[in-house]
Amino acid sequence: MSLGADIDSLLAELDITPEMFEGLASQLVWRIGQRDDDGHIIVRVGFATTTSRFADLPKLKNASDQDLETALKEGDLRVEWVSPS
Repeated sequence: MSLGADIDSLLAELDITPEMFEGLASQLVWRIGQRDDDGHIIVRVGFATTTSRFADLPKLKNASDQDLETALKEGDLRVEWVSPS
């Protein structure tokens, strides 16, 4: 199964329409990378209004598409929510 199909399936389970998902996605910003200390792939996500908070967090170095794909396959992707406060 492809990543797109996985997302479609998850959205259907959560009763979220593609329109609802797109509306939410347009409100979000994210950064994908790796911390130097542990090498895990990190996805930081927050509302566009929290953009300045991203600068307060430890820096992430770039992660390649291959790094991201490997982390997804191994279930080793970490998601951090960047809250407004």
